[in-house]
Amino acid sequence: MNARRTALLGLAALALALAGIAACSRSHDDAAAANPLRPVRVAPVTLAALGDGVHAVGLLTPKDEARLSFKVGGVLESVRVEEGAQVRAGQLLAVLRQAEIEASVEQARQSADKTARDLARAQALYADGVATLEQVQDLSTAARIAAAAQRSAEFNASYARIVAPADGVVLRKLAEAHELVQAGQPVLVLGGAGRGWIVRLGLADRDAVRVRPGDAARVSFDAWPGRAFAGRISNVASSADPATGTFAIEVRVEPGDARFVQGLVAKVTLSPQNQQIVNILPVQALVEANGNEASVFVLDPARKVVRRVTIRIGRMNDGEVEVLEGLAAGAEVVVDGAAFLENGEAVRIAADDGRVPARAG
Repeated sequence: MNARRTALLGLAALALALAGIAACSRSHDDAAAANPLRPVRVAPVTLAALGDGVHAVGLLTPKDEARLSFKVGGVLESVRVEEGAQVRAGQLLAVLRQAEIEASVEQARQSADKTARDLARAQALYADGVATLEQVQDLSTAARIAAAAQRSAEFNASYARIVAPADGVVLRKLAEAHELVQAGQPVLVLGGAGRGWIVRLGLADRDAVRVRPGDAARVSFDAWPGRAFAGRISNVASSADPATGTFAIEVRVEPGDARFVQGLVAKVTLSPQNQQIVNILPVQALVEANGNEASVFVLDPARKVVRRVTIRIGRMNDGEVEVLEGLAAGAEVVVDGAAFLENGEAVRIAADDGRVPARAG
């Protein structure tokens, strides 16, 4: 009776043990089902040229721009053109009142005539032995000085009128009739289209060092929406403007059949010929970014775990970001599913290989 009882107790204990093992197995399976490996998609860090052009805004202006003024000061009698007027080479544009200028010329002429007469009398007296050689020499010098003063006055009088030096358009009118203008004070700004049109830009140093004369440019204007004009850099300043700290860039632009006018605002994209090859990763790989610092999750392909890495980033363009420090080409970073990852977490590469195709370098 006791033996039978002992056997029944043993069977009961065995049944309980098996039930416990089964319960533990189900619990483990349930836990595994409740916490599967997180699926992620990854992309490699690639070596390529970051395809960002240099973007800037500038003003359209003729290549030839002349600031026209009088050589002498005086009262402005008339300005015979208005802003926007087309002018021809040699056309009279502005005139000073001539009364004072003509008086100066007449004074110089009379002075030259008097010294010439004085010299002639002294030479006659010298021939008669009355005047000395020194007196003749002094009067000869005075006559030459007076003649030079007459030529100077006549030359200045010829520049009391402004004529167009070439065909062009009046860009700005800076003075009106009856105003007193000083010698050299600009009265008109004339633009000549003979040497074409340019867009003047100001670039920061980090962009100025990337471009050079001959680089292609794409220019657009609000006046012609949806239309792009071909351009090319014609000049890059060798030093910065002390006032703005920017480098002056000139972009020659072809108008085609468009009628360009001075002062149009141009949006310009410059394409440097020699773009630097850098490490690039998709911008969606960034988990956090603060200035030039950012964090990404890097896949350990052998262990299928991810680790969080802090990197330094540079320029961004069209969904890509430049990696300055922290990652080498070929490293695989998580681009989808990184938001909820933890450092050292095991992951599962999503279906369809899970890798974002690398762009061609």
